[in-house]
Amino acid sequence: MKNQLKNNWKLFLIASLTLGLAPFNPPHLLGKIQWILGGNAFDSEKGMHAADWFDVLLHGLPWLLLIISAILNLFNFKKTK
Repeated sequence: MKNQLKNNWKLFLIASLTLGLAPFNPPHLLGKIQWILGGNAFDSEKGMHAADWFDVLLHGLPWLLLIISAILNLFNFKKTK
């Protein structure tokens, strides 16, 4: 699993730039992050629903995998030197 995360960085990069930034103007993920950080995500009337949280997961997962892959590759790079 660790090797798959480390070796598939190109796939994660492509997924981040396509699915992670869709619909591109403005990126859907940025709007959801602003909603969460603004505190309105947990509001009882205007809060996020299950579909909104799924959107955060769907658009954010490629970025999370890319960050994990980059960290694993950096630690591997430091070990080899």
